[in-house]
Amino acid sequence: MSDTLTRRECDVLLLICRGMANKEIARELNVTVKTVEYHVTHILGKLGARSRTEAAIAALEQGLANLVDLS
Repeated sequence: MSDTLTRRECDVLLLICRGMANKEIARELNVTVKTVEYHVTHILGKLGARSRTEAAIAALEQGLANLVDLS
């Protein structure tokens, strides 16, 4: 990971790991879908991922998803 994720980016990434769509994430975090898209773009760049799936895999491999119970 080239850059450190912000706290909000971690929040978004964890919800991506739960399989949530941008609209669901926006509702959960009480922000706009555009804001979620902004964070997703930054997450992908920082993780060097080409997709949300790659970002979720990177999170799992790097232990980032362990911050929250994913069950």
